[in-house]
Amino acid sequence: MLASAGLHAFWNWLVADVRDSHATAAVALLTAAVVFAPVAVLTWDVDGSAWPFIVASAALELAYFALLAAAYERADLSFVYPIARGAAPVLVLAVSVAALGAAVSGGEAAGVLAIAAGVLLVRGVGRGAGTGLVLAFGVAACIAGYTLVDDEGVRHAAALPYFEAVLLLTAPVYAVAVAAARGTGALRAAATWRAGAAGLAMFGAYALTLAALELAEAAPVAALRETSVVIATAAAAIAGREHVPPARFVGAVVVVAGIALIAVG
Repeated sequence: MLASAGLHAFWNWLVADVRDSHATAAVALLTAAVVFAPVAVLTWDVDGSAWPFIVASAALELAYFALLAAAYERADLSFVYPIARGAAPVLVLAVSVAALGAAVSGGEAAGVLAIAAGVLLVRGVGRGAGTGLVLAFGVAACIAGYTLVDDEGVRHAAALPYFEAVLLLTAPVYAVAVAAARGTGALRAAATWRAGAAGLAMFGAYALTLAALELAEAAPVAALRETSVVIATAAAAIAGREHVPPARFVGAVVVVAGIALIAVG
């Protein structure tokens, strides 16, 4: 899971640390869809009942990448990533309680409070919302949405071909939308090692998560995966081109602690 978290932080850094995040994300998605298509074919096990979930997940993934790229073009990785990843499990918990009647444990309640405190530290207490913050919460809503959809969808399909099917719907549509908005030249310019590596890291992070779930319970796996928040923030400070205030780094750590409390609570 540490390897998965590192890969997830890595591809986000690659997409965030460019001039055109939309084009880079589009090429990365196409790369992941093409490279891993043979793996999906060899392991194909997708029931017809899975397709409504695949279509819904693809729609949410489209919104996710559009909002994520827009956020990275307006705010730093160390700002967007902790808020988006931290708010998502809070939203999942809220929907589970409101719509599914789930109970909230003391640990989960403490986790929500910790994440709220961490987000305040990342944002900076007393600052206005700003476009970056609004987009980051939009990304979190998309993560929460496809998490709930995929949780049911993988009951009707093997995980890897399910994810590939989502990519096959998402990648071409997003690439066409980016080409229509920015021209095909933007996609050609983004077709570099950076976008290719981001695409491989996207799929690799997901595959490693599945491998971890075969060896351990879901709660600790989910908690450990969110160490990517700290990894991404540290990478932005060490290898990136942005200044990361100490309070923002502390906020990222607090967000991870809150996610862990929700996961094991």
